[in-house]
This record gives sequence, C-alpha cells and structure tokens, in this order.
Amino acid sequence: MKNLAPGFLLAMPQLGDPNFQRSVILMIEHGATGSMGLVVNRGAALTLGELARGQSMDIASARMPEAVFVGGPVEPQRGFVLHDDAEQTEKLPVLPGLYLSVTLDALGPLLQNPAPRLRFCLGYAGWGPKQLEGEIAAGSWLFAEATADAVLGQEPDKLWDATLRGMGVDPAMLVMGKGMN
Repeated sequence: MKNLAPGFLLAMPQLGDPNFQRSVILMIEHGATGSMGLVVNRGAALTLGELARGQSMDIASARMPEAVFVGGPVEPQRGFVLHDDAEQTEKLPVLPGLYLSVTLDALGPLLQNPAPRLRFCLGYAGWGPKQLEGEIAAGSWLFAEATADAVLGQEPDKLWDATLRGMGVDPAMLVMGKGMN
C-alpha cells in the first residue's frame, strides 16, 4: 500500500465508530510502526479564546471566536496546530503551504497574529502497525489528495462532501460494502 501521508482519509458509512462519522483525517504519518492523523472537520465545544484564557495566553481579538477542533480520540489534552505561517520557526512541513506546530511556544505567536490561517486540534487519530491497512481493505476509509487550502480554507462541515465530490463521488450514492486491497 502506498504511503498515505500526507493525504486525506475520508470515513465511509460502514465505519461504525462515532468518533469518525463523516470525518476527514489529514494523515501526518504512515509507516511500518503505525499511522497518525488529525481530524480536520469536527469542531469542539470550545473556542480559541476560551482555550487561550485557560492557558493564560494572549490572543488577537479576531481569533477569539475561532473554533477548536477534535483532532481525534487519542490524547485529547494534546494540541496540534495546522497553519500556513511560513515564518513560524517551530514547524514541520506537512503539505506545500501547510505546517504543523506542536509546542506552546509556537502556539502563542500564532494566536497573537490574526493573519495566518490555522486549525487547532486537540487529540489525534492513531493506528498500530497494519491496522489502518486492514480498515482500508474492509472499506472503512477512502484516500484522497489533500491541499493546504482544503485543510485551512474549506468550511469544516462541508469538507467531507466537497472532497468526495472533488473525486467525482456523490456522497448520497455511497453504500456499505467491502473495499479493495
């Protein structure tokens, strides 16, 4: 199976886990030791303003109402910031124009600057060795190419449908079934 990172995994109807219903996961790592990604289209009941207050961090007023996202069920207290700030010093490139920062030192400047687009995720989705390959073979996930604009610019509640439609798939026509290896 090809390397799935970076790319999107789209949850199919037969995936019964409510943590992933209609989810779009940006894959960050995929290899022999396992896989890791961030759900980028599921908002949490928390705003960046509330998060910053809880951490006693300064935040630009324009960022206060922005949503925090549920990145996945693993380590929900851990934060991950996807952003397009090429000037940020503490970052890992994910896709052209999309970076990942994971430290509080990186979060502070991103919250204070209203210019960069960002998506703050709590938690992540993780799979053990070969687990994800088995789920894909069972038809639980569909792979799609990912872009920085899809992650940071698309309305989260429309990302699943828009990504499927971009692949030529009508979401209403999806049926439960077994995938292919």
